[in-house]
Amino acid sequence: MKKTILKFTGLFLASAASGFCGYAFGLNSHQAFSLAIFVASIMGTLFFWEFRLSFAFLGSGLLLITKAIDLESFLKLTSLEVILFLAGMMIVVSLLKDAGFFAWLVALILRARNLSGKKFTFLIMAISGLLACAVDEVTSIIFMVAAILEICDYYEVNPMPFIVISVLATNIGSAATVMGNPIGILIATKANFSFEDFLGTAFPIALIALLVTVLIVFRWFRRPIAELDHHIREMQADDVLIKLISIPMDRQLRSSLIIFGLMMVFIVLHRRLELVLGLTENTMLLIMPMLTAGFIMIWKHQKAREYVERGIEWWTLLFFMLLFAQAGTLKHTGATDVFAQLFANFAEHNPGGLLALVLWSSSLGSSVLDNVIIVVTYVPIIKSFFALGYGMEALWWGLLLGGCFGGNITLIGSTANIVAVGLLEKEKNIRVRFRDWIGVGLTVGLVTTVLAWGLLIMKNYCCSFR
Repeated sequence: MKKTILKFTGLFLASAASGFCGYAFGLNSHQAFSLAIFVASIMGTLFFWEFRLSFAFLGSGLLLITKAIDLESFLKLTSLEVILFLAGMMIVVSLLKDAGFFAWLVALILRARNLSGKKFTFLIMAISGLLACAVDEVTSIIFMVAAILEICDYYEVNPMPFIVISVLATNIGSAATVMGNPIGILIATKANFSFEDFLGTAFPIALIALLVTVLIVFRWFRRPIAELDHHIREMQADDVLIKLISIPMDRQLRSSLIIFGLMMVFIVLHRRLELVLGLTENTMLLIMPMLTAGFIMIWKHQKAREYVERGIEWWTLLFFMLLFAQAGTLKHTGATDVFAQLFANFAEHNPGGLLALVLWSSSLGSSVLDNVIIVVTYVPIIKSFFALGYGMEALWWGLLLGGCFGGNITLIGSTANIVAVGLLEKEKNIRVRFRDWIGVGLTVGLVTTVLAWGLLIMKNYCCSFR
């Protein structure tokens, strides 16, 4: 009880302090109030995670009733297009789950002959990164944890190091495309980035970061990898393992893959199709999961209600929608313009300084808060940078990469981390402690963020030079 009272006291004080400080720095009453409400929602999420949607509803209601924003503007700021994209993708993922796609993919790649400790480690990192950028980080890590537990059980080795390795790769891979993480599609819509833009910038940086992480992991976990290698050679049971993980491709799986493949083709080519059809930028990108989901619900009409009710994380999507609107209110009231000017002054109006500020603050912030919260907070500020004449494309990429790479730093840095650790504890009663994670997580997080920083500076310089 005392702990709860302390949390509520801290929440109230942090919210009130942010509002008063904002007013002292030049915000008007509406701007200061919208800042205080947004901070209250963030702190409420941090202190009372299970009640995060409650705080989002309460905060949104207060913004409307105090006229900090009107209802029409509030609804426009909910980023409904992002919510519908995510809902459509969740239905597509539900179909793939039912068809056994993820288990089949893992089994297909792990059937490699002459398996060794290093080959197994490389494969789970490659699969984790690939799945994360093709579907989403949470779906990816759920299936990867199941596969790793099965293989490690067979070879009688501790699965914890390999679960951690998979999570590190998952967070990095989630930055590669618009579909790997909710922040990817959010940034794509706000910055008008296409799928091809991600392939040209985020994908190669994520790929290089993943390869560097492979080298770090090989060194950091050399003992567990060597132990697994010893067990593999000792058992010499490749044929048995292949039978253990073999999953045939049936008709349903083939049909599901064709549907998913067609959707991906249209998503990859969406910018070109939009030009041909005269559509607004990102229209095809946003509606393809919706059209695919509609077709799936007709094809699988017996399971359509199940896909919608159980496959879609409505709790999470509603939370995102209201949080987007609250952050947008800061922009609507002009509060983010004030913050953007303060940040620009702090960076001495240096574009490189602004990039460093956005990248590193989002990376370190994502290590303690959900990266969606960090990105939602920064989106209106970056928009204000552009309005004030300090904006550049690299800021958006810095926000994306910082949000994803920073999630590796701590045990609670991303949803994938929490899900994987929870599954490991539930299935094997193995608890991952803070000290088990922080060494390799901090190393990978800092190294990949530095790498992203250097590559973004090079890309920005080359673009400026041209």
